[in-house]
Amino acid sequence: MPSSHTLKIAMQPSQPKIGLALGSGSARGWSHIGIIRVLEQAGISPDIVCGTSIGSLVGAAYADGQLERLEGWVRSLTWKSVVGLLDFTVNGGLIHGEKLFSLLRLHFKHKEITHLPKAFGAVATELLTGREIWLREGSLSDAIRASVALPGLFTPAQRDGRLLVDGALVNPVPVSLCRAMGADIVIAVDLSSDLIGRQFEPDELTELPARGPFASMLNKLPLGLGRLKSGPTTSMEMPSIFDVLSISLNIMQVRITRSRLAGEPADVMIRPRLANFALMDYHRAAPAIEEGKRAAQLALPEIQHLLGQ
Repeated sequence: MPSSHTLKIAMQPSQPKIGLALGSGSARGWSHIGIIRVLEQAGISPDIVCGTSIGSLVGAAYADGQLERLEGWVRSLTWKSVVGLLDFTVNGGLIHGEKLFSLLRLHFKHKEITHLPKAFGAVATELLTGREIWLREGSLSDAIRASVALPGLFTPAQRDGRLLVDGALVNPVPVSLCRAMGADIVIAVDLSSDLIGRQFEPDELTELPARGPFASMLNKLPLGLGRLKSGPTTSMEMPSIFDVLSISLNIMQVRITRSRLAGEPADVMIRPRLANFALMDYHRAAPAIEEGKRAAQLALPEIQHLLGQ
């Protein structure tokens, strides 16, 4: 007959598995770093990490125990260093991405997803069929490359005979992937909650002293793609074609996110306010990280209550 001590152990509920779903949002994604910092400082360490687009990059660094290294790198980025990572092409997108993704491969050193300290998954989209693809094994850097391949900007990734592009087209906040991987409680981060309803704000960055065949195009391609502001406007200034495309992508992402989260709700939502961050503002890591921290602090009491802390 089992002892009372054995019965007590058997009756104790097991700890719920915590999933962290990191959403897409280009440069706004650096706020994920601040959110993770707040969770870890509160003693909340997710067991499962899933990411879409920029969320897959930050999530991979976290799952691999390299978040501090990634944070150091993104905080060092300047406007010119971001431009230096852009290798222009005319096939499949504006940017081939080989400079950036070679850096990622060096950063992750040919890591395999299944060998990471934390369970990790990334979302991509199969270009020819529109199918949602879950990347849970194989090369970590290749999974990130596929998940962040924003159509029209980065060229598609090739994997297993398929062309893969940004997972934000089908699942901007991968709550469903977290659930499928065994998460009992999902904390999700939506980077696009305040993007609709803002006024267009022309890019204020100065032109680069670029030379060569792509100089003209580069100087017309603002790093502040799609920056928005609130409040009334006195005149309607016509945005560039790049801004129109960027803002249109924002609208689609917001609508898709709301639709997916309505059917697949997270247990806790963290929503940083990032409308003043544009598509290519990768050099603005510090304020993005701070906004992530602020948003996570607001959600922390709800998370702690849910976990019974």
